[in-house]
Amino acid sequence: MSTSPTPANVATLRRLHDAVNSGDPELLSATIDEVAAPDLLLHTPVPPAGTGPEALRQVFRTLRRAFPDLRVTVEDVIAEEDKVVSRNTVTGTNLGEYLGHPPTGRAVTYGEIFVFRFAPDGRIAEVWGVVDLLGRLRRLGVLPA
Repeated sequence: MSTSPTPANVATLRRLHDAVNSGDPELLSATIDEVAAPDLLLHTPVPPAGTGPEALRQVFRTLRRAFPDLRVTVEDVIAEEDKVVSRNTVTGTNLGEYLGHPPTGRAVTYGEIFVFRFAPDGRIAEVWGVVDLLGRLRRLGVLPA
């Protein structure tokens, strides 16, 4: 098992969240290039095509297109050895297409939990996400409650 410095891993994740919340696509893209391993693997409810930094950029492009005011609030962080777990509350207003559904104009709030595994060089190597996608689609009104 790889053991990266836990405080450095937490700081790296904080940089990523700060870039997401900035709303600046260039800052987010540059931050992803710095923090994501070239062979990054994503395991999420809606998996992106491919791997690496581009896969992570694809996820955030999709989310930003659908929720231009997307905000991730970190509620809890647990770090041990090469893993960091982040429990988040996400808010946003659906003003763009999302998963094939037209915009609803509805504001949503949902929870998510992500586990990030860091490579020995301190970059994010693998991500597992638990997101209430069904609840999100129900709150948007595209699925029955």
